[in-house]
Amino acid sequence: MTILLYLIPAALALGFLGMVGFLWALKSGQFEDLEGAGQRILFDDADAELREKRSGMS
Repeated sequence: MTILLYLIPAALALGFLGMVGFLWALKSGQFEDLEGAGQRILFDDADAELREKRSGMS
């Protein structure tokens, strides 16, 4: 039963650290572009220059 004196504060501390990490990620803009990473993987780096030139002409 005395193990609960260690486990409960440890669980609360880990939960707090997780919440702080999530709030930091939210504030720093980690969740702003959810589709960009999925689309970037489909294109090569050589294609990126071509896409930039095309978007610059528009």
